[in-house]
Amino acid sequence: MGRFPLFALFREAKNVFTKDELGLEIAHIAIPSALALTADPIASLIDTAFIGHIGPVELAAVGISIAIFNQASKIAIFPLVSITTSFVAEEEAAQKSFDDIEEPGHGELRKDLALNNNGHEMEELVSLIDKLDSASSSSSITSDQSDMIMLEHVRRHIPSASSAMVIGSMLGLIQALFLILAAKRILNYMGVDSNSPMQKPAMQYLTLRSLGAPAVLLSLAMQGVFRGLKDTKTPLYATMIGDAANIILDPIFIFFLKWGISGAAVAHVISQYLISLILLWRLMKIVNLVPPSIKDIQFSRFLKNGFFLLVRVIAATFCVTLAASLAARHGSTTMAAFQVCLQVWMATSLVADGLAVAGQAILASAFAKEDYNKVTATVSRVLQLGLVLGLFLSFFITIVLKLSSKLFTKDPHVLDLMSLGIPFVAVTQPINALAFVFDGINYGASDFAYSAYSMVFVAIVSIWCLFVLSSSYGFVGIWIALSLYMTLRTFVGFWRVGTGTGPWRFLRD
Repeated sequence: MGRFPLFALFREAKNVFTKDELGLEIAHIAIPSALALTADPIASLIDTAFIGHIGPVELAAVGISIAIFNQASKIAIFPLVSITTSFVAEEEAAQKSFDDIEEPGHGELRKDLALNNNGHEMEELVSLIDKLDSASSSSSITSDQSDMIMLEHVRRHIPSASSAMVIGSMLGLIQALFLILAAKRILNYMGVDSNSPMQKPAMQYLTLRSLGAPAVLLSLAMQGVFRGLKDTKTPLYATMIGDAANIILDPIFIFFLKWGISGAAVAHVISQYLISLILLWRLMKIVNLVPPSIKDIQFSRFLKNGFFLLVRVIAATFCVTLAASLAARHGSTTMAAFQVCLQVWMATSLVADGLAVAGQAILASAFAKEDYNKVTATVSRVLQLGLVLGLFLSFFITIVLKLSSKLFTKDPHVLDLMSLGIPFVAVTQPINALAFVFDGINYGASDFAYSAYSMVFVAIVSIWCLFVLSSSYGFVGIWIALSLYMTLRTFVGFWRVGTGTGPWRFLRD
């Protein structure tokens, strides 16, 4: 690759859909992760559809409240989730206990277990190792399958998991108190003052939904642990169960009990606590969440790297929140149309985040092992898959959203504005997909500092564009600025890997 490491990104493009070992590993992580990531935005879309039938003012109020809640949640938890995924993957790669089990020298491990065998659990583990030996010798079990079997039977000590749980719980409580106590001031800052008809319903929704913040942040922290273990199916199942409960409770609380938007908020809070409980129950079976000592709670390690991602996520989410604020200042009709388009934009774009999660988990492990051939192959494959996925989503949205717009609202003015936003939502899908994938690639390389600094640059340019274009072109100007924002995010990702700088210097060899 030498002087042109950018060529590595397009290596063997014809094999993008090949079902080889790497392709299957990516699919095993990415597909459940993508489904889990899109489940919550889809549930929010269903919330939006139910609330849209109450009225455009309520729809706009919920839109601005969701933007505020998401901004606070991302600032509080996104750095923690990303760091946890990388740290857990690195710790898993560094541990040699399972590698020892796969080697012929199982006798010594059995001896160690026997010496410490004070109960039935150790006998079962020794029996499990015998079964793995027999299955491996007959080639009836793959390494991935044996890894999952061991996950089911061995509660491992992973310091990052305990740290993430403690920090996530603390951040959730702080966020809930902050949003409840400062709800009115935050809404005023977002352009929803006492003269706005949106203020009262927005206050109700934001205050009630904030009660679920501890559950949201704790569940996301646990999802980071599962991602690091390359288990994205468990978060998917938990999220699907929680969101199904949300969808069932929505019409009951909103229309049958006549709680209106308060009912939508309560349904969402219940679903989040359900997800958190399921993940906690499952995680306690495979990871020892009680650290041997306070030294195992790696606050300093998390804070050091978390600061960079905190800067990044503030810069990134501020752009989207500012866009929502500018839309709200144009009135409830503009905000209602913006809310629907934004929810669709985020829900579909997050499909690509499944590839980002797969790339991050695989790359963190490969970098820890200094397996640069796998690093290069993984980067190439996830980027190619991201581009293909983005093109598919672009086509899908163009067709489906035009046909389903009336599911969200019957207001003709809102529908007219939505028709102007749909082309932007559709056309930017390939760009969004690549931007998300590059995020995962840089996190997998633990390139947190560059991720932060580059996003600050992107945010400064994007904020300027938002103010200028929204004042000149209104609703359309906001979407032009958001499109430029995602394009710049993709560009800085290409620049880092394509120029072979930072952790990507090996591409020049």
